[in-house]
Amino acid sequence: MANETNKTVKVRLVRGLRGAQSRHRLSVRALGLSKLNDVRELKDSPQVRGLINKVHYLVKVEE
Repeated sequence: MANETNKTVKVRLVRGLRGAQSRHRLSVRALGLSKLNDVRELKDSPQVRGLINKVHYLVKVEE
């Protein structure tokens, strides 16, 4: 773990949450996104990648 780098990933909400499943809305909220075109820079971890994978059709990932 001493060699661990602080990689980050930028996530942008590109589609509205209207019509999305309620669990997917919660996942987007957990990523810190609320409005259209919101951008968050998050630590690149398996947990964050899992959330992004779940809502891939709502967000755009900029690495």
